[in-house]
Amino acid sequence: QLRVFAVEPSASPVISGGSPAPHPIQGIGAGLIPANLDVALLDGTIQVEAEAAREMARRSAREEGMLVGISSGATLAAIAQKLPELPADAVVLGFNYDTGERYLSVEGFLPA
Repeated sequence: QLRVFAVEPSASPVISGGSPAPHPIQGIGAGLIPANLDVALLDGTIQVEAEAAREMARRSAREEGMLVGISSGATLAAIAQKLPELPADAVVLGFNYDTGERYLSVEGFLPA
C-alpha cells in the first residue's frame, strides 16, 4: 500500500491550508501550491521545523557521508517523524534534491 506525503516548513504550511510566511528552508515552501501538485493524491503533509531540517542535513553528512541540502534535511526529518507510525517492514522512499555544498556559507547550516 503506497502512501504519499508532502513535506513543508512548519513556518509556511501552505499545502496544509496555512498562510505563506518567510522561512529558512531553501528549496521548499515557496508560498504557493504548484500547478503540478495534485493535493488530492496526498495522504497528508508533514511539517518540519527549520532547525530539524538543518540538523538532519548535518546528521546525514556526519553519519552517512551524504552532504545534502536543507530541503533534503527536511525530507529526512519528515521521515524520522513518520517512522514510529510505520510497520517494521515498511519501505520508505525520500528524495534528496541537491548537494549541501551550496549551503556551506549559509548561516546556521554548519554547527557553531
